[in-house]
Amino acid sequence: MVFTAKSPKINIEEVRALSKLDGLAYEKKYQRDQELEAIIRGEDQRILLVIGPCSSDNEEAVLEYAKRLSALQEEVKDRIFMVMRVYTAKPRTNGDGYKGLIHQPNATEAPSLINGIKAVRQLHYRVITETGMTTADEMLYPENLPLVDDLISYMAVGARSVEDQQHRFVASGADFSTGFKNPTSGNLNVMFNGIYAAQNKQSFLFLGKEVETTGNPLSHAILRGALNEYGKNIPNYYYDNLMDTIDQYEKMGLENPFIIIDTNHDNSGKQYMDQIRIVRQTLINRDWNEKIKKYVRGFMIESYLEDGRQNEPEVFGKSITDPCLGWDNTEALVREIYQTLGELGE
Repeated sequence: MVFTAKSPKINIEEVRALSKLDGLAYEKKYQRDQELEAIIRGEDQRILLVIGPCSSDNEEAVLEYAKRLSALQEEVKDRIFMVMRVYTAKPRTNGDGYKGLIHQPNATEAPSLINGIKAVRQLHYRVITETGMTTADEMLYPENLPLVDDLISYMAVGARSVEDQQHRFVASGADFSTGFKNPTSGNLNVMFNGIYAAQNKQSFLFLGKEVETTGNPLSHAILRGALNEYGKNIPNYYYDNLMDTIDQYEKMGLENPFIIIDTNHDNSGKQYMDQIRIVRQTLINRDWNEKIKKYVRGFMIESYLEDGRQNEPEVFGKSITDPCLGWDNTEALVREIYQTLGELGE
């Protein structure tokens, strides 16, 4: 086993200085972060949408999407709060395939992680400063968090990372909303143990130092479905699944109980159009049961400019990873959510 250094050690402060928020952009992000925190704490009853491309593979396409989403957010802001998915690192089941902007700042060129880090910061920065939207990313590499934690507003710990102690402990030191997905096995105990660890103080080694965290009370649950031993997807957004999840939440006594339904992945079996049906069914369940209405207050939706996916980055704004809703379907779905909430008196 050999590690070969391919670059000098990264200076975190130099990287952070490249795309630093200030002035009105900083104030806007701070204001939106406060609104998001109020939603997670249950002080603001708006529905949260963490919405956007499966992976942010093309800067200009992502910015075009962000501009459209920003305009739509303004129209629905009294009932819906949206944070845009700007996912820049992608977990791969066997290590092969496109691993995200941080690895490959240009999807058609060779990997370059040093340039990738700069590209990641620039993309989050441009979305915030040019559109007013705030962003979400996945914490795939915990040691990279200091490179972006001043720019992101929401972080997800994915299904393959949720059982990892370093992910849990680093999340306990984050000062923003952090969602924990259930693992691919569907075992909710793993997810809830992750949330518990993140909500409590932890001491551990991080970036070569012994650190202590305060705990992150904004850590919460994301239900993304599961895979059985035969590779068949098992959804967990159904009524009984939600009641079981709520029951476990209450038994553990965790702070700020909040459940997001991931409408793609193993809930949809990656049939991206099913995301629409999953949202509709969940809204019906919320109306049917007050507990579900209290706890289930968000959706994670994968959408981009064009429907579906492609193997190579040929069509502008079409996913090269998981299939996504295109813009027309996205806009229609958000408006439908808004109208339904109004009809239900929310």
